[in-house]
Amino acid sequence: MNDDVRNIVLGLIAAGISAALGWLARTYLWRRKLRRKQAFFGLPGNSECLLVVNRDAGGDGAVHRHDVFALLELSALIKDCSAHAQIVSHDSAQQGFGERTEFCVGGPGSNRRMAAHLQSLLPGVKINTGPEPGPDRAAFQVGSERYRLEPGTSEHVLLARLTGGPDARPVFLLCGQRAITNQAASRYLMRNYEKLQRKHRNSSFVLLLKVINSQAYGPDVVELVGDVTRTAQAPLPAAPRPSHRATG
Repeated sequence: MNDDVRNIVLGLIAAGISAALGWLARTYLWRRKLRRKQAFFGLPGNSECLLVVNRDAGGDGAVHRHDVFALLELSALIKDCSAHAQIVSHDSAQQGFGERTEFCVGGPGSNRRMAAHLQSLLPGVKINTGPEPGPDRAAFQVGSERYRLEPGTSEHVLLARLTGGPDARPVFLLCGQRAITNQAASRYLMRNYEKLQRKHRNSSFVLLLKVINSQAYGPDVVELVGDVTRTAQAPLPAAPRPSHRATG
């Protein structure tokens, strides 16, 4: 074997080793990223999770199209984690939480499961679900702060990741004032889960988001109002009782 042939062979071997090392490094980084994603969402490979579906507030029994889009985005996420989803109607999901990851979509007016989660897990949040028209219709109250709905202009949604313990699977709440805000929350979660994981380290959090000018931008322009975890998990102060003291 002359020098030219030997150099060619050595070059091919070096190129092969470099390619193999590069492939191993990329595979390691991809698997590490996948494991972190699975840990954050509580979705190890071949696990089961729940997608709790609400109903359109219009009362016709259908699911609003923006909620369908949110569910499709969540379904893609679940598939990426090599997990499986079971779609359950909000009025038939009669089970506890912690054994399987749950994604619950919709406000308490159209989702009984969401109403139960808010009552038991986020006592510091109250949402006006009454049908009466007025400025406080669909308004959020988080602690002492109130956030009103301005349809198409300024709309709010709660995005929460809640766990009952270190070994419990999380429940994700996407609770908006309108269906388009639920889709905005799912899109925000998909885009920012790595940042949320670094900040919260797989612990519970509750974020209040504002959807800006949805009539022009749809669910894409979202502003973080703030992290309201402590306020949302603390019970609201009791309203003062009216005085019945006799006068005169």
